[in-house]
Amino acid sequence: MHTLIDAGVNLTSTQFEAERDAIVTRATSQGVESMLLIGCDLQSSEHSLALAKQYGQYATAGVHPHDAKDVPDDFIAQLRNLAAQDRVVAIGECGLDFNRDYSPRPVQQLICGVQLELAQALDMPVYLHERDAFDTFSAMLDEFSLRGVLHCFTGDKRALRHYLDYGLMIGLTGWLCDERRGETLRELVRYIPEDRILLETDAPFLLPRTLKPKPKSRRNEPAYLPEIAHHVAALKDISVSQLAQQTCDNFRTLFLAKGITG
Repeated sequence: MHTLIDAGVNLTSTQFEAERDAIVTRATSQGVESMLLIGCDLQSSEHSLALAKQYGQYATAGVHPHDAKDVPDDFIAQLRNLAAQDRVVAIGECGLDFNRDYSPRPVQQLICGVQLELAQALDMPVYLHERDAFDTFSAMLDEFSLRGVLHCFTGDKRALRHYLDYGLMIGLTGWLCDERRGETLRELVRYIPEDRILLETDAPFLLPRTLKPKPKSRRNEPAYLPEIAHHVAALKDISVSQLAQQTCDNFRTLFLAKGITG
């Protein structure tokens, strides 16, 4: 069995409410040694941190563009406090989402921008989200010097080239296991250097459609990360073992280089 790290889990999701212990246990049984628990607003960031401490995992702290319209006035001060906690290793999930527009675009840009400023000031990685907002988002990024990951990348070749040139890692999910939506991403995987790939489930979302048998719950979970690793390794024409080692190294380089205590 190969050791893997899931670089994106929404463990705070209510879909996991009744069985988080079992979710973590099943992940461990499939070789998933560590997980990065995603914060999408202040409440879920605090919850992700608590779960990271409980299960010996890692967490992000940030405000997703969907939630940008609801932040309190002191949200950056609260984020700064969260970021100082052991096991919080990145600012985010933050970015722009012009696909669903759950928050007004100017508000998204404002709330994303101050989080990018915070990450740069704290010298922390960023955990980034971008949907149908490449031109605006790339222009924003270019105002900063940041390291991080483009979480759940689903963009085109132009976007991929820009994010790689910027220095970001690229998060790959079960999206590439989707025969309907994943064709472009499958074609682009060959252009991503091995030392820039992170593997993530984005559980409970994006259940790999290639998974057999399909779970009755129709819900994704970290234990299914090997399915994604198998497909990425095949697309890169490398062994799963090599991919697993490289992506674990990539995760540690990006998020753990400064060390974690507690």
